[in-house]
Amino acid sequence: MAVSYDYYRIFYHVVRCRSFTRAAEVLNNNQPNITRCMNNLEQELGCKLFTRSNRGVALTPEGERLYRRVSVAYEQLRLAEDEIRRDCSLDTGVISIAVSETALHLLLLDKLSVFHASYPGVRLRIANDSTPQAIEALKRGQVDCAVVTTPAPQAAVLQQTPLLSFHGVLLCGNRYPELTREPMHLSELSVYSFICLGEGTSTYEFYQQLFAQNGLPFRVDLEASTMDQVLPMISHNLGIGFYPEPMAADALARGEVQKISLIEEIPERHLCLIEDAARPQSVALRTLRKHLCAPAAASDMSFSY
Repeated sequence: MAVSYDYYRIFYHVVRCRSFTRAAEVLNNNQPNITRCMNNLEQELGCKLFTRSNRGVALTPEGERLYRRVSVAYEQLRLAEDEIRRDCSLDTGVISIAVSETALHLLLLDKLSVFHASYPGVRLRIANDSTPQAIEALKRGQVDCAVVTTPAPQAAVLQQTPLLSFHGVLLCGNRYPELTREPMHLSELSVYSFICLGEGTSTYEFYQQLFAQNGLPFRVDLEASTMDQVLPMISHNLGIGFYPEPMAADALARGEVQKISLIEEIPERHLCLIEDAARPQSVALRTLRKHLCAPAAASDMSFSY
């Protein structure tokens, strides 16, 4: 028959206090109950654990052997309980997030700033990935969640929650004033070099679909490895390219780039929180989720895909 964990807890404190009476005080119990529990433990183990004298209690050889094991186990349990309590109070904890570059700049940096100010003890690990890479990291269990731009690869166990909507804008440098005089068709721009992220990114897939819907091939002449590279390449007249409109606002205001108005409508894109619905979430992650989905989100609707 298995011995109650409570008996070992009492045994630990009796040994530490070298007294049934003092152990009862530490455990907020009474001495007769402590004595009864230790008698039961000795009966269940079939040996004497203590020798009693006017100076208190001492361990028998069997008690010494038991205490060596119990003390290690009890200390480990106590440390685990302390860690759980700190995590639940958000004094500690670790959250790993895979994030696309656009999502990082449009939303996550501001949200994480507020979260970190409120819970500085929670460590944040940020992996800057393309949307497909972020989804793969989540599926492999390498991160706790992903914040990415659509379109996002589908997976049965993943849940997607929209956080923010935005549009892309087509930009050019000051060397192409003829492109900014009146709205143009996409087909009229085929003679100009296009700047975009490479294949395997959600941005490339999005604009490839946009061109395909209008019966046009999508040709990337200058391939950027990060979104941060796209705007300087445009402003230096290396070509034209699409860029998230909120991220282009300052450069447009300074006149570093110009907007090309299109006759075709550019569909809306979304920043989304992606989670593995099959995995339990820590208190810290659930708290961060509330911050991410707070009123600034473009939609409160969640859906699975």
